[in-house]
Amino acid sequence: MRNAIRGARLPQKLLVNLIGTFVLSFTYYHINYQNHLTEGGFVGLSLLGKYVLGLSPSVTVLLLDVPVLLIALALKGKAFVCHTFISVGSFTVFYGLMERYSGMTLDFHGNLALAALLSGLLTGVGSGLVLRCGGASGGDDILSLLISEWKGIKVGTVFIMMDIAVLLLSLFYMPFRETVYTGMAVVVAGQVITFTTSLGKPKRGKKLRVQPGARGRQEAAATITGKL
Repeated sequence: MRNAIRGARLPQKLLVNLIGTFVLSFTYYHINYQNHLTEGGFVGLSLLGKYVLGLSPSVTVLLLDVPVLLIALALKGKAFVCHTFISVGSFTVFYGLMERYSGMTLDFHGNLALAALLSGLLTGVGSGLVLRCGGASGGDDILSLLISEWKGIKVGTVFIMMDIAVLLLSLFYMPFRETVYTGMAVVVAGQVITFTTSLGKPKRGKKLRVQPGARGRQEAAATITGKL
């Protein structure tokens, strides 16, 4: 019975994964790229590697992603890694199609604050949907999720801290203005990721059991007195 339910949910998870990845692709191409916003995470580190060491970003991202994927395989299992591969592969396809065929241009150069807000909102929704379906959109998201589970910090908060650290390093090669607005987008995205991943899920915390009647009140009082 459980296997049947899981089988029925699998197409839904794949659909959510593809929707989230499509939103990310749309955001990175039509907002970030077209308005010259920089990147955080592993992409930002790969650009830094190109600037400092002359390494190709495609090589750097691969070197960063592979160890994290191996750790995720050991800790999160094959299903998580499979969903992640689907997300990464579909992102490549979606982004490539938009880059080649999309004639849409979203020009926010006169209002980068709006571009940062839209980027943060859409990135947060896209990444949050991918995380909810049991995958991740890249090695940096996997690392954020693992640190979140290890330290008990909200995944969106880890996402913000990691990206801000990369953006500070990016000041070596990126204009200050675009970097600041990207930082704004990162903060918004982190909050939206936390909201999206926690929506509809019970909050963690200790539940107090209320015992009816005078006897219950006496037992509760005796317990509290004993602890004091």
